[in-house]
Amino acid sequence: MLNNFKPIDYFAYYDKLCIFAKEYAYPTCIMKRFFLLFLTSVLFLGSAVASPRIKWNQTYQNYFNRYKDLAIREMLRYGIPASITLAQGVLESGAGLSRLATLGNNHFGIKCHGWTGRTISHDDDLNGECFRAYDTPLESYEDHSLFLTRRQRYSSLFQLSCKDYRGWAHGLKQAGYATNPSYAYKLIEIIELYQLYQYDNATSYAFNDEPKQKETRPKPTTTERRKGFDVNSVIHQLRPYNQNFYLVARSGDTFKSLAKEIGMSAHKLARINERGTKDIICDGEIIWTCKKQKRAPREFKKRPHIVRSSESLYDIAQKYGIRLKSLVKKNRRLAEQGVKVGDEVRIY
Repeated sequence: MLNNFKPIDYFAYYDKLCIFAKEYAYPTCIMKRFFLLFLTSVLFLGSAVASPRIKWNQTYQNYFNRYKDLAIREMLRYGIPASITLAQGVLESGAGLSRLATLGNNHFGIKCHGWTGRTISHDDDLNGECFRAYDTPLESYEDHSLFLTRRQRYSSLFQLSCKDYRGWAHGLKQAGYATNPSYAYKLIEIIELYQLYQYDNATSYAFNDEPKQKETRPKPTTTERRKGFDVNSVIHQLRPYNQNFYLVARSGDTFKSLAKEIGMSAHKLARINERGTKDIICDGEIIWTCKKQKRAPREFKKRPHIVRSSESLYDIAQKYGIRLKSLVKKNRRLAEQGVKVGDEVRIY
């Protein structure tokens, strides 16, 4: 913008004012005052345009250093630019220092909207509004992705490139993500000041995204205690992925015990996972709770799965939440010959 800026010839303006004053018999002193006021206003506006609205600070940079891999992970899974996720996160959470972020791990200011998990009250547009709360920042980042992908009003954003952070910023504002009229411009300023757009080109990230086998155990409610709930038993945490939810099984789990915990029949749970009701479930095995999809998330459209040691097509189908029948159709030759380490399996 400033490269095309042309200097203003203030003296030329002053000469014109003098001619105007003589022609219409205005007192010279009044015209001088008018010119000084005009000059001061122009200089003030010029300085406002020339200086950035936000300044670089280490707190923001620390936030980006800490959470950039989470943002890249979500980009590769769901197609949301990492730069947008980071800019939203730092803005909505006050660089992770806001009350919602510190007490509820809510980095994106997402309100309850039918949320059935843990909540936290916070004063926003109204006093004591209901906001979502999470056990970890990772869950907040995951839920932010699901929040955008599962709402129709944001669907047009996913037609944009991951590198079009400006389009995403304006699209979020137009879709009603925030009420601040300057929201899009704030996101863009943050992205460009901290060069967050560099993360939109990433193809990998630095931490393991495999489903975690070690899970936290929420405390049972009063109602659960009255019903004879075993306080020392472990509740499996449901995790969202590929428009579905999964849990990680532990040693001793059966389809019957897991189904009872989830609230469905063992037959249905086993059928969802393309297994028999009496099949043995191994420690660390992924169990899906709803009917699996026909393909992996969209970010895997051009990214095949590379077969690892001891992996079968069923293992791969479970990993991405894909129906085995659909995976076999996409990889008929491999299904007939048998997969081996290093094979590329089409999952989208």
